[in-house]
Amino acid sequence: MKVLVINSGSSSLKYDLFDLDTERSLIGGNVSRVGTEKAEHRYTCSGKETTSSISAPDHMTALKEVLDVLTNADGAPLKSLSEIGAVAHRIGHGGSLYRGPVIIDKTVKDEIRRLIPLMPLHHPAMLSGIDACQAVLPKVPHVAVFDTAFHRTIPDEAAIYGIPHEYFVKGIRRFGFHGNSHEYVAQKAAEFLETPLRRLNIISCHLGNGASVCAIQRGHSIDTSMGFSPLEGLIMGTRVGDIDPGIISYLMRNEGFSIDALDDIFNKSGGLLGISGVSSDMREILEAADKDNARALLAIKTFCYRVKRYIGAYMAVLGGADAIIFTAGIGEKGKAERARCLQGLEKLGIAIDPIQNDRCGVDAETPVFDIGARHSSVQILVVATDEELMIARQCALALDYKKSVRQDILSTDRRPIRISVSVRHVHLCAADVESLFGKGYRLSEKSRLYIDSEYAAKETVSLIGPRGRVDDVRIIGPERARSQVEIARTEEFKLGIDAPVRESGDLKGTPGIILEGPAGRVTLHEGVICAMRHIHMTPEDAESFGVKDRDVVMVKIQGERELIFGDVLVRVKPSYKLEMHIDTDEANAAELPPVSEGFLVRIESRSCTM
Repeated sequence: MKVLVINSGSSSLKYDLFDLDTERSLIGGNVSRVGTEKAEHRYTCSGKETTSSISAPDHMTALKEVLDVLTNADGAPLKSLSEIGAVAHRIGHGGSLYRGPVIIDKTVKDEIRRLIPLMPLHHPAMLSGIDACQAVLPKVPHVAVFDTAFHRTIPDEAAIYGIPHEYFVKGIRRFGFHGNSHEYVAQKAAEFLETPLRRLNIISCHLGNGASVCAIQRGHSIDTSMGFSPLEGLIMGTRVGDIDPGIISYLMRNEGFSIDALDDIFNKSGGLLGISGVSSDMREILEAADKDNARALLAIKTFCYRVKRYIGAYMAVLGGADAIIFTAGIGEKGKAERARCLQGLEKLGIAIDPIQNDRCGVDAETPVFDIGARHSSVQILVVATDEELMIARQCALALDYKKSVRQDILSTDRRPIRISVSVRHVHLCAADVESLFGKGYRLSEKSRLYIDSEYAAKETVSLIGPRGRVDDVRIIGPERARSQVEIARTEEFKLGIDAPVRESGDLKGTPGIILEGPAGRVTLHEGVICAMRHIHMTPEDAESFGVKDRDVVMVKIQGERELIFGDVLVRVKPSYKLEMHIDTDEANAAELPPVSEGFLVRIESRSCTM
């Protein structure tokens, strides 16, 4: 399928045409200075760059010029516009309503329009781009892909502001932006490191005219520097970044500023431009600093300091990082800025190799470059971002969410998956069994589980956390190589710990707990998780459903409180039986009995991206 990606700015129209069968860009370009009689159209097709001047008084005219190039330029990738399978539109803000890509209709456009106050520089132009594309390509599906969607996994404690809770309920919360870029570069880093993304903690620094830092824990955004709007966080080209709210009331009362005047300062005349007095472009600021312009140097130092501060904060949030990524214009090209952002962080295990940093160059042929010093315990990578490709992928996902699941299973057989509720339990190693129950003690079987290789033991233990205890927690046998505790969110609060959602056995960086048995206590320094919902399958089951080991799928539960569970991990072994496991909190949300049924409805991601 060929997908045309459109990114409409207030005075520009960027585009890229992808063949998603190969994920190759067929043509990409930008019409700049839209709204003038002397707009510039620059595009690359078949390796050849072409620049021309055109009259583009509006986005409609610019789009017609783009579509003409797609079919009539030298080496044009299309014979007819009918070859375009879909148009994907980059949209800045999805608000609380849109947490993934959606097909555009009137309701979607109305919501984008409602969010204009949060994206005054972006949404009006993006709506113009949608209207122009729908007018010229009315029979082609149009999909909105939101910058905020990747950050849907940010937990409430990171998303909420310290204002009355009623406003949080109304949608005033931290959303985050640059999600398509952060997600893309994290995936590229995982490929480069030959490590599943679900095993990595990453700090992604998207540094351009707009800039943000993102804490990515095992493939999920858990915090990011931008918030309710793109103003929060780092100092940017013209945006102020983090600011004391008291400054707003002070300027209004003492300087007589109106809301519109403040909005202009915060969005258009602040940031690097406001501090340097030179430009919003880092390249021009660097040139001024080389000529001993003190304000330009201050702007550079301030920008890099803010990045360093967020890196330090997110090292703490993640409990340590496996990799730090630099991407976007400044991140990919600013070797001096990268070095300044990481200077002095050696005691955190972060060290840059100055020679590699100086040699660094990333492009389509070399998308990832390692600039970390040999003794750095954190990988430091420069990654060429490709937001447009990520947007095209998300577009395909919205259009055909059943594509990767066998249609005969969904439409005819609809083979049910047994769903079992997994209550809190403990897996123990042999040494801990003896410490808790006595020397030479072995677990005894109470009842065999659905998966024949495991059983519920007669023995139970107590869990003791910093806040409280949970008694009579069942042990699941047989003994394992390492002890592990699986609880639900309700037990977290009672115990006073925060357990991450992990698959069984993935215990690095998890909280510890005290186990108490009749013969003694055992202190686990790590090992407590909320188990990731998962499906056990045999290889034959996996083949029939069209899935592979480590795929992540969605499962629909039917009944009075029908819902769809996402982030369901597929685990394939010959010894398994077809069964999905969820915890008691999840079962209560759907009002499920101990054993019920569900149906596979969608594959969210393949194992190669996990």
